[in-house]
Amino acid sequence: MEIERPNAAPLTKADLAHLETLRRVVEHAVADGLITNEEREDIARVIWADGEATPEELDLVQDLVWSKLSSGDLMVDWS
Repeated sequence: MEIERPNAAPLTKADLAHLETLRRVVEHAVADGLITNEEREDIARVIWADGEATPEELDLVQDLVWSKLSSGDLMVDWS
């Protein structure tokens, strides 16, 4: 289901840079097929660095983490 945000402001260069930083952190975290507590904290730290979790950030995490978790391509180390 595609959700439209017609009143959303266009992303700024800073927003795009922040999303790219988040993408790099997430891709590094999931590269080995196992996401640790420290990696989850790193992802959260990047998301909340500006004091808010934007729809774009959540979409990125959905695409790169949750889809892999649900397919079994990524496991979580809860220790």
